[in-house]
Amino acid sequence: MSDIKTERSGSILHIQFNRPTKKNAMTSAMYVTLADLLDNAAKDDQVRVVLWHGAGDSFCAGNDLEDFMKNPPGPHESPQSKLIMALINFDKPLVAAVHGAAIGGGTTMLTHCDFVYAGQSAKFQLPFINLGLIPEFGATFSLPERFGYIRAAELIMLGQPFDASHAEALGLVSKVVPDQELLVTATEMAQKLAEKPTRALQACKKLMKRSTREQLETAVKLENEEFALRVRSADAKEAMTAFFEKRPPKWN
Repeated sequence: MSDIKTERSGSILHIQFNRPTKKNAMTSAMYVTLADLLDNAAKDDQVRVVLWHGAGDSFCAGNDLEDFMKNPPGPHESPQSKLIMALINFDKPLVAAVHGAAIGGGTTMLTHCDFVYAGQSAKFQLPFINLGLIPEFGATFSLPERFGYIRAAELIMLGQPFDASHAEALGLVSKVVPDQELLVTATEMAQKLAEKPTRALQACKKLMKRSTREQLETAVKLENEEFALRVRSADAKEAMTAFFEKRPPKWN
């Protein structure tokens, strides 16, 4: 069974994370697959909108830590950076339907979406600091830019979970809906977007993103370099070991 499933419905490409027993945690192979899907969708005139969501009880729990420890990202080319650049350069509308856990990259990747609908069960978290790491997907730029420094610092430097209503208040989420209405609501929005004039829609997105795209690319480059250092640090090794041993980490 594929870890990422796709389905075409008219001009809408549905992408589903499909590791429900692992809360859809991302492996290196999944990053590459998702990046390729977005790159191909960007070139396919038959695809006007991408809608993504998760199977089971979660959207995406971030990195699969076992896979992550075996394949830590480097400072330049990595599966993670491949997906990040695919998201930055994706000019078609991207709609997310989020339920359950959206942790780490499962939260930061949402900053690249144009519409984010969250079920009432959705729980978000940027736990990077608790693992001796820094955020990814350009979040060190996009979160202060969106929410202001104080609110971004709270999310990034404390790493505490927050619920769907707080995500909506921050502006991370477009709208919170009952879980049973989530996919219907997101699909209806994707359909509305698919019925708009395609070239004008893409031009609108490109122009709105123009002023921050270069800064975002710079932030991603710096994040990748710092992340590669942090993931190989004593703090990160202790955090990962403590996670698998189910104990609090002992920081130096």
